Amino acid sequence: MRILVAYASRHGATKGIADRIAQTLKPRGYEVALEPVDQVSDVVVYDAFIVGGAAYAGHWLKEATGFVRKHREVLANRPVWLFSSGPIGTDLVDAKGRDVFEAARPAEFAEFAGTIHPRDAAIFFGAFDPDAKPIGLMERIGAPFMRMPSVREAMPAGDFRDWPQIEAWAEGIALELEVIRSSTATPV
Repeated sequence: MRILVAYASRHGATKGIADRIAQTLKPRGYEVALEPVDQVSDVVVYDAFIVGGAAYAGHWLKEATGFVRKHREVLANRPVWLFSSGPIGTDLVDAKGRDVFEAARPAEFAEFAGTIHPRDAAIFFGAFDPDAKPIGLMERIGAPFMRMPSVREAMPAGDFRDWPQIEAWAEGIALELEVIRSSTATPV
């Protein structure tokens, strides 16, 4: 069974999550490809997909969204899991009393639920380095504000990815894939 773990990552945190998912699946005997979404050449050769992207301001990175929209016919007919990274810090509830994972859920996930019917759409904590070089227009415009002490206090720096949670999610995918693999195996 060939599995594509495709990702869109701005500063590398989402790529790290995608890599950990791929590394969790490989020992289970799956042929796993790990690729940035904009470098995937042929989706038809894969039996299952795990697609991830960073989320900013309530939206998935456009590369991840574009990938899913472009390949929606294939994805709709294969097992698909989606993930997003975005919230930073360790608080599970934000200042407004909202669940941080629900507040960080990319708006596009609702669309994809109706078009490709993913088996799951997970949200993971990400990482934030306030000294990282800005990427893209919005980050360059916002860079001076990010240096303000009040903003730095509100946006904690660090790597908040929960590796055991990510690995457990990938193990759950592996179990589902095993059921799929068993049900589609031809008897000898």
